[in-house]
Amino acid sequence: MASRSLGGLGGNRGGGGGGGRKSLSARNAAVERRNLITVCRFSVKTLIDRSCFETIDDSSPEFNNFAAILEQILSHRLKGQVTWFGYESPRSFWDYIRVACRKVSQNCICSIENMENVSSSRAKGRAWIRVALMEKHLSEYISTALRDFKTTRRFYEDGAIVLGEEANMLAGMLLGLNAIDFSFCLKGEGLDGNFPAVIDYTPYLKFTQSSDSISSDEEELRTLGSSGSESSTPENVGPPFIMDENTWFNKCKRVKQKYQLTLEQKGYLEELLRLRENQLSESVTQNKILLQRIEDSDLAHKLEKEQLEYIIVELQDQLKSCQSLDQLSAEVSLSQTSLDPGQSQGDGKQDTLISEGKEDTPSLLGLCGSLTSVASYKSLTSLKSNDYLASPTTEMTSPGLTPS
Repeated sequence: MASRSLGGLGGNRGGGGGGGRKSLSARNAAVERRNLITVCRFSVKTLIDRSCFETIDDSSPEFNNFAAILEQILSHRLKGQVTWFGYESPRSFWDYIRVACRKVSQNCICSIENMENVSSSRAKGRAWIRVALMEKHLSEYISTALRDFKTTRRFYEDGAIVLGEEANMLAGMLLGLNAIDFSFCLKGEGLDGNFPAVIDYTPYLKFTQSSDSISSDEEELRTLGSSGSESSTPENVGPPFIMDENTWFNKCKRVKQKYQLTLEQKGYLEELLRLRENQLSESVTQNKILLQRIEDSDLAHKLEKEQLEYIIVELQDQLKSCQSLDQLSAEVSLSQTSLDPGQSQGDGKQDTLISEGKEDTPSLLGLCGSLTSVASYKSLTSLKSNDYLASPTTEMTSPGLTPS
């Protein structure tokens, strides 16, 4: 019984240790995500502050730090690529961007793929960050990639930044970089994909004494002094903390820089809004012109259709009138023929005489063939020259042809 109870206790302890390890790993993952997002926000603010005084390029340490932070965020818990043999090879965030950002209009994916001096996947990803910043479309790329949740789930493991709530914050904070004009050389050392990017945390770990914390520091010093010795008094703590002129001057300078930055951003947004309003007004005007053209073309087509229909009706009427005239002329000719038969007989005789005056034809030879029974047979030439065929009105005086 004792062994069973001890085994049960050991099992509970083991289960508790497993739960503790899981909770510890979950806490570490959450802290890691939160730290990367916070450092990214600080880096964006530092870039915006630095852009007020100088151009941001590859030599700027603020940009190099920002690029390293963004690369770490996009590479956080990225799945490896499984080969045919079952081994898992490392993968770069460029493989995810290349697939998820295809839907962005006028994207730079193909141009980066065709770069001659950029061969590795990590170098292509770094080149994409620079090109997207120069085009002022980095936030749009990230937003489009995060909306494709199916592709994102296929490339990242559970607990990744791009799969958590921090992803929406990332797309929002990158929007402020559209106000900065970047200038990069895509052949520099920053595109070397052989070494991973390293984040420099020292610019974000500097402690600045604020005026609000002066009173709390004095109270803490007084408390420490009174607890050290009963005879000590607040006056023996030392001189109060006094800010000199240089500190006030630096604070005023920083406030002025922030004001200038805010003013420039305000001007940029106003100019952008004005351009968008002009484009909208031009689009509305063009839309009205196109609608008017469509209405005019429809009206012209209707008029043309009516004219064609009217012409078709006129042609049909003319065709009917022509057919009626042909029938009327045929009836008139038939009526004239029936009313004047003598003229038709005269015409027949005239045709017979005309045919007799022609040369010998097979028909005439056929007609003359009936005369072979006559004793006084003559050729067709002699019949033509005979007086009996000369005129039908002459009297027949030949005794051989008189009727018996």
